Amino acid sequence: MGLFSVGCRIEDHSDPKKAVAIPRMLVDTGSEFTWVDAVLLEKIGVEPRKKDLQIQMANGQIITRSVGYVILKVGKSETTDEVVFAQKGDLRLLGCRALEGLNLRVDSRAKKLVAAGPVIAATAIKARF
Repeated sequence: MGLFSVGCRIEDHSDPKKAVAIPRMLVDTGSEFTWVDAVLLEKIGVEPRKKDLQIQMANGQIITRSVGYVILKVGKSETTDEVVFAQKGDLRLLGCRALEGLNLRVDSRAKKLVAAGPVIAATAIKARF
């Protein structure tokens, strides 16, 4: 698929004026979570809500990290998501749950994010049997 990065704005839920722009986050469809430096999250007031969450890395190693809630913005898309408080040595990642919430998908040829199209939902029409 190829690796590429995108810019992302992270906002604190309790006060969207508290925000940080991250010019480069690696898009990682293999990562469930989005990972942001703990220092940046703390700087804008994001608090850990889930502490010592066990996460299995791609190499099989299990680590523990804290997770908090933020508003993520990529281009004109935005969503609410959980983010991992990344520690020294961790990558800044935009994970697959964020991509789904943003309603974006990977265009692997162009190495960019594009609109995913209509959101799939259950029908509101009552079924007749």
